[in-house]
Amino acid sequence: MSAAPMPVRLPAASSAARGAFSSRRRLRLGSALDRYVLTEFLKVFVVTAVGFPLLLFVIDLVDNLNKYLQRDIPRRDLLLSYAYWLPEQMFLVLPAAVLFATVFTVGAVTRHSEITAAKASGISFYRFIFPIIGGAMIATALGLGLGELAPDANATRMRLLRESKDPMGTSRANFAYAAEGGRVYQAQLLIVDSGQLVRPQIERKGNGAAYPGLLAAANDARYRRGSGWLLRNGTLHVLPGDTVIHAFAFDSTLDRRMTERPRDLLTAAKAPADMDYRELGAYIQAMERSGTDVGKLRVERMLKIAIPVTCVIILLFGAPLATSTQRGGAAYGVGLSLGTTIIFLVLIQLTRAIGGKGLIQPELAAWIPSMLFGVVGLVLLARVRT
Repeated sequence: MSAAPMPVRLPAASSAARGAFSSRRRLRLGSALDRYVLTEFLKVFVVTAVGFPLLLFVIDLVDNLNKYLQRDIPRRDLLLSYAYWLPEQMFLVLPAAVLFATVFTVGAVTRHSEITAAKASGISFYRFIFPIIGGAMIATALGLGLGELAPDANATRMRLLRESKDPMGTSRANFAYAAEGGRVYQAQLLIVDSGQLVRPQIERKGNGAAYPGLLAAANDARYRRGSGWLLRNGTLHVLPGDTVIHAFAFDSTLDRRMTERPRDLLTAAKAPADMDYRELGAYIQAMERSGTDVGKLRVERMLKIAIPVTCVIILLFGAPLATSTQRGGAAYGVGLSLGTTIIFLVLIQLTRAIGGKGLIQPELAAWIPSMLFGVVGLVLLARVRT
């Protein structure tokens, strides 16, 4: 009589092996899911980031076509002008593009129960949105780059559309020129070919004895390449206070801070909106030394950083809300994204007003929209079922 077969026992290590196999399976699933989620995010992001500016371009073309035709602008220059306008418009729309991409990506996988399957495989909601965070960080880096590129691109666009005052002639009469450092130049006549100014005046505002105001008036001035302008037969007034004035007559003096070339004085000086982060910082320092209120300029400068960083913050707000889009479908996602974008733009305008008036520190005011969305987003994210 043969003995009954003994039952085979799995070694204790086999449970650990099963755990390792499950971990490897989740890792492979997570990698594939990351690629899928990031691809879907980038599709919507690119369409939104480029599509909104294109829609604005069409509206602008319809509104201004007659003006462009009257100026006889070549078709090539007109098309190029919109290409140079793209950096500024993309910079402004990047947070909205991230929000749209987040809402539609998370909303789609929620409606199709793909996120439920991922959770069942051991992938939490926080782990699920990792690729979206990566996409938002890419958008932030792109925004920082576009913010520096946009001022020069806008200047080129203005030239293509013949809306900037390019140096076209050889003289200019009875003009004023706002230079950097709070300096203002006035003259009866500028002759570019000979590099001459007739009856020039140079004024710089001050804010006290430590940084007095200056006013120089001369019969004429000659430009010296690499050195500045030589003023001849004039008077220099130093104004350390409201009532104290010191005057000095001179036969000739070289103004090394007046570095503008004769042809530069034919053009309009740069507006703050046309300066990059570094240029605007130097301009703000010069205006502060002259006693000018620079609250609004400080807000604008900080927004060059705050708006791109909002791309990361706003996904924390959009991702939890997007999990409920299955109730309303795509229409709910569009409404949610548009409504949030409008609120964000309104907050930006309030930020400019509050910071510009000095009610709170300008740099802090620039971060108010981001902080509000960040706090609400963290609360919503903590309440998501993972």
